[in-house]
Amino acid sequence: MDYRRLDLNLLVVLDSLLEERGVNATARRLGMSQPNVSFALNKLRSFFADDLLVRQGNAMAPTAMAERMREPVRRILNTVDKELLAQPGFDPARSEHRFAISTSDIGELVFLPRLISELERRAPGITLRCHSLPPAELERAMADGTVDLALGYFPDLQGSAFMTQKLFDHPFVCIARAEHPKIRDVLDLETFLSLGHIVVAQKGRSQELFEARLRHLGLSRRVVLESPHFMSVPLLVAGSDLISTVPYAVGELFASMAHLRLIAPPFDTRLIELKQFWHRSHHRDPAATWLRTLIAELFIGRDTPMTGMLTASAALPDKP
Repeated sequence: MDYRRLDLNLLVVLDSLLEERGVNATARRLGMSQPNVSFALNKLRSFFADDLLVRQGNAMAPTAMAERMREPVRRILNTVDKELLAQPGFDPARSEHRFAISTSDIGELVFLPRLISELERRAPGITLRCHSLPPAELERAMADGTVDLALGYFPDLQGSAFMTQKLFDHPFVCIARAEHPKIRDVLDLETFLSLGHIVVAQKGRSQELFEARLRHLGLSRRVVLESPHFMSVPLLVAGSDLISTVPYAVGELFASMAHLRLIAPPFDTRLIELKQFWHRSHHRDPAATWLRTLIAELFIGRDTPMTGMLTASAALPDKP
């Protein structure tokens, strides 16, 4: 007997027949026609090679085989109903779930402070683990569920396997020491190009957007230091006449660490599109859905004070 030939819908009919003891009553219970119930019963009889129900007065009585099948059929249908078809729930207030998040160079600075604050208030048992992975490793980790969500600027996460939601645009800002002798309230293009620059060079990170913008505008600045690390920049800038251009959130952090000032660049730098990314295979996971909804609530449309300043101070138009 090959169970793969058995239609699960036939077990639903059999369960009802064993309860109702009649074709007409089963048809009413299941919202089926009487001929369709009779057809299903005949298929069951053929499959199990047994009459299953036999006429006894005005009702139908189960055979010995049907009586033995009553509880197993009920267990199978209960399992399908409660374990396969039931919608899993997620209670953030009671959960002790750990989410794995991959963040970009500015992701932790932009997202984590507010996100952690909200988690403490709404879901105190939930914890986070942050990852920083190369693009290929990140794709695999998101596919197998090791990473639930990527937050920030991830130009390599493309294709039909990934789903995205734009949260907001984030600007670049120039940083310089507070008493820089050549910089006043506004940084003009001539001064910007004449000064020495520190450049943070990280493949696949937001800094590439700024470098591409300079090339598009045909601008060349004097790079005194190129480094793969952000954290050495604030002290180097604070102790010299060098300047650096970084994402605004990074500049804000640097200004809290050293005696620096933030100045809008002298041209339109374009904005960094910050998004949340997740793998399609985990789209309907209730815990991950809750986290994405929370992040959207906290960050969609968020702006920074510097965005308006960037527009106001842009001094160089696009090339045609």
